[in-house]
Amino acid sequence: MNPYQLLNQSQKLRVSDGRILPILGDCQILSRLLVIIWPQLGDFDSLEYAWWLQRESQMLADRGITIKAVGIGDRSAGLKFCDYTGFPPERLFVDPKGEIHTLLGIYQGLSYKLPFLSNGQNAWLNLMLMCAGIGSPGTLAEVFRGYRGDRKAPQLIQDSETIHARPLPPFQGSFFQLAGGKGFQRPFELATLRLRNMTEVLSNWRTYVPDNFYLTVRGATFLFDGTGNLLYEHRDKGILGFAENMSLPLSFLE
Repeated sequence: MNPYQLLNQSQKLRVSDGRILPILGDCQILSRLLVIIWPQLGDFDSLEYAWWLQRESQMLADRGITIKAVGIGDRSAGLKFCDYTGFPPERLFVDPKGEIHTLLGIYQGLSYKLPFLSNGQNAWLNLMLMCAGIGSPGTLAEVFRGYRGDRKAPQLIQDSETIHARPLPPFQGSFFQLAGGKGFQRPFELATLRLRNMTEVLSNWRTYVPDNFYLTVRGATFLFDGTGNLLYEHRDKGILGFAENMSLPLSFLE
């Protein structure tokens, strides 16, 4: 079964109203359909991906791209996620056990098990190993890119924007000019956005991550035309690998 058929036959809980509905039901596809399968809603990848969607929302609307997303978590996690990221709750479905991820053959992450640890503790162990690049290709390089900057990526924080990323004190986006100028992703700019996301999740951990067991499960992206033909897909191979081109994660839409 191809991804569109599987998604079209699957029902999950819609965050906006708590109803169990077909993921692709009530879906007016203007031109193309973008379906995003997120890992845990408190995962770095989910929050950062949603940030890019919000940043490029006008481009997506101009191109008539309909978006649907499914993330691991419950409705409380979904509501918190949408409140923080601005992602429309009527477009987000939640899958508490990551069943759609399994059906789509999405990477489940490392699965080492130590007999003296619980399932949740083993998941934490595997997550830490993946953060160190084990079973998660490209993760360390992407972490370093967030600190060193990237001239192939756009400027992420506006000079007039006030940044709140605890434990750092609030500061103006113009501060990043001191690290190299403007008009591109400056050193520490992306790392600061990731710190802000991390602070948000750790401050509301049990809301975002109701079950630690699924911490290592990754995500995927599928782009279909109006009749369900697959135009593009990306399956995450590790943490911070939610796009083929992390400098411009939505460049595949061009």
